[in-house]
Amino acid sequence: MIRCVFVIVVMFLVSRIAVAQDRVYPKAKVSFHDFQELVAEVEAHRASHLLGLNAFLELSKEPDVIILDTRSTFRFERIHIKGSAHLAFTDFTQDNLEKLIPSPDTRILIYCNNNFEGNEIDFATKAFIPNLASRRAAATQIGVQEKPRMMALNIPTFINLYGYGYHNVYELDELVRVTDPRIEFEGSVVTQAGVELSPFSKQ
Repeated sequence: MIRCVFVIVVMFLVSRIAVAQDRVYPKAKVSFHDFQELVAEVEAHRASHLLGLNAFLELSKEPDVIILDTRSTFRFERIHIKGSAHLAFTDFTQDNLEKLIPSPDTRILIYCNNNFEGNEIDFATKAFIPNLASRRAAATQIGVQEKPRMMALNIPTFINLYGYGYHNVYELDELVRVTDPRIEFEGSVVTQAGVELSPFSKQ
């Protein structure tokens, strides 16, 4: 009797595995074509929404303007432009954005790691540098001569905000020293004396 029950259970499990292996799932909710179309639409729009630091800071003082930091929560809590709102890029959804920024007409100012130098811990440059890769493997002459590829978070942030219906977005377009007196930071690594420079970034 026990043997019979065991055989039935085994047959049931085998049949379930077979059904699972034959199951055809729908296509993933991913569309490269949608993204291509969005990038093409955003390119010219973004070109007219790039700001130097002075203009960025002036706009930040206007009512109902949001400075949005989309870096990780850990990095945001360590240091960010004073008064910035935060939503990690990985948490971008229509609902989350609407909770943080209810009106799509809101003027949004964005920045990312690649806007700051002098703190390579919290504002680590996002880039692919062929020379670094070539040191880890056999380098070809062509590989050594390739220029770095910037991988700044600003770009996907701008594109996604636009795709979610936020078109009044402006991007900081300068590489700013973290010790620049025009800009004020806050966070756990910001002292009364200002921002501590990374040991390997002091100049």
